[in-house]
Amino acid sequence: MPRSETAVFPRREREEDRRKESDQRKLLDEFFDHATLLAVSRLVSQGQFDSLDFPISTGKEGGVFRATRGAEFRAVKVYRIGNTVFRHLPPYAVEELRRETSARNWGGLIFAWTRREHTILGRLTDAGVRCPRPYGHFRNVLVMEFVGTPEGAAPRLKDAAIDDPAGLYEELVREIGRMIREAHLVHADLSPYNTLYFEGKVVLIDVAQAVPTDHPDARRLIDRDIANFARFLGRAGYEVEPSAFLAAVGGDRVGPPPKEG
Repeated sequence: MPRSETAVFPRREREEDRRKESDQRKLLDEFFDHATLLAVSRLVSQGQFDSLDFPISTGKEGGVFRATRGAEFRAVKVYRIGNTVFRHLPPYAVEELRRETSARNWGGLIFAWTRREHTILGRLTDAGVRCPRPYGHFRNVLVMEFVGTPEGAAPRLKDAAIDDPAGLYEELVREIGRMIREAHLVHADLSPYNTLYFEGKVVLIDVAQAVPTDHPDARRLIDRDIANFARFLGRAGYEVEPSAFLAAVGGDRVGPPPKEG
């Protein structure tokens, strides 16, 4: 006699619960070694947040977790300690970090990278650029504004439903333009993968590799950033020439000043 569904489903549910618990333990082991747990504890004692809730996104370099502080949410970014973070970084970014610590000190490099992201987020916030407001950091852990609702985090632009691509273009022109003209920074890795879309507005994230607008590589990098978005907008139904997009944000004026004589 076959087993009834009422007998089978509870077992399946128990197995699913065990699998989820196992995945959760694995995730915690991957991110929260003893040193990172101490860093989290320090930030909790500072009042940065009360508890970590669940992961928002994870990758080889690190992960972002939602945290609770009183009645509000915050985002907590945890970088893995190791060389994975730096394998895909351009030489200029790694060289900048090596001025602060030994090239062989992976922990020191990660701490410097975390501190750098906190600083640049603060600079962008002061300039009026829409990005997560930074609240604090310690070692490899960064605390910042949570972008989303109680039901979930805002999606990355690449995953968002775009109802008004022309309006999206204007949003991008406004925020990238502020980044260039007010903060005097070029993101250097801007794309729909590291831009959030929340309530019809764009939010710039993952900014640690940003460079000053007078950096020798600034023009090449903004050209690439703009080309990424021009292609994305074209697929969304709004055609714009990269040169016109570049001029609209002031990117045609970035780069080191011309040499005299």
